[in-house]
Amino acid sequence: MLTRLIMRAPILRSLLSVAAAMPLALAGAAQAEEAGDGGATGAIALEAEYVSEVMGIVRGPQTGVRRADYASLSLGLDLEAAAGWQGARLQVQAIAATGGTPNALAGTLQGISNIEVEDARLRVFQLYLEQQLPGLPASLRLGFSDLNEEFYVTDSSGLLMAPAFGIGTEFSATGPGGPSIFPSSALALRLKVEPSTASYVMLAAYNAEAGVIGDAGGVRPLLREGALLVGEVGWTGQGKLALGAWSYSRRQPDLRDVTPAGEPVARRAFGGYVLAERRVAGDDERGLTLFFRGGLTDGRTTPYTGSWQAGFLASGVIAGRPDSQVSLGVNQAWLSQRYRLNAADAGDSLRSAETGLELTYSDKLAPWLTVQPDIQYVRNVLRGPAGRDALVLSLRLTAAID
Repeated sequence: MLTRLIMRAPILRSLLSVAAAMPLALAGAAQAEEAGDGGATGAIALEAEYVSEVMGIVRGPQTGVRRADYASLSLGLDLEAAAGWQGARLQVQAIAATGGTPNALAGTLQGISNIEVEDARLRVFQLYLEQQLPGLPASLRLGFSDLNEEFYVTDSSGLLMAPAFGIGTEFSATGPGGPSIFPSSALALRLKVEPSTASYVMLAAYNAEAGVIGDAGGVRPLLREGALLVGEVGWTGQGKLALGAWSYSRRQPDLRDVTPAGEPVARRAFGGYVLAERRVAGDDERGLTLFFRGGLTDGRTTPYTGSWQAGFLASGVIAGRPDSQVSLGVNQAWLSQRYRLNAADAGDSLRSAETGLELTYSDKLAPWLTVQPDIQYVRNVLRGPAGRDALVLSLRLTAAID
């Protein structure tokens, strides 16, 4: 019976395939390391991760328990060590995710899990070549790349489960179907310059339509909907302070205004953001780091005019437990007037913002296994009986080897 169930569930087979490949790949990497120095033996870096979480929506528009799973297998190839190609690196990442869409019960706009997907598929999420430019403190990256791997990142907010702490909600909701972020990336060209060890400048152009091998429809045609242009400048001397800006090369449809012919008015879509984080006490092993992130948009082509997230990450919080961490975060997304007017036309009364509060604890049970209980409270933007605030209790297990 179990065999029949697996055969009828393609995404479950995908998860099992990725999971099954992990020990084999890691064993191969270990053998390569033991083989000695030189050649391709030291050129391969493998990382494997499996995440499983159970989320209980104990209060909200609907209640219930849902599960989500995520598996990732990454391979990095140092082309200089493997083939003598100086300063070049190839990166490949395959992911598979499935689950019961817990946010369908919680009814939030920003989401409650950063591994939740609408369609369960096996994807080649990243596939890119990175080249260090000879004699320059700069690199080029070409290929399918996760925008949020480099842009709009604060490490100290990364422990939290809500998607808003990864990339700002106001940015993630833009474009024809969302920018080049989990679970689908886009073809991109990125330049990164590091004038000093504590500063950087990044410029990138992404295909406006995200789509990879494994997506429904597959890879999207290049520049059919234009490009997403992103820039970020940052200082990392003591913590991080960064400013970013983005814009779409092709005008996007207005959420409300229409032409005399009844078509949406085409508007320039753009926005910007600020990132700040700093350790205010302790050290890497036992310390306290604060973070703040905020972004604004044009407010006419997206449901959000802006959003912000703030909080802290405390490490080594329990004596004798060096991997114990606690993080608290608050996030808020401001709805655009156009989006609220459209909702009013449909008979829904919306508040001006959605606000979420999250508290999480993480610790390692083994060098490769992490347990993470989590609690979230989200104030629903929908007024009335159908808009009950959400209370979510979660437990996440992460198995990772690198």
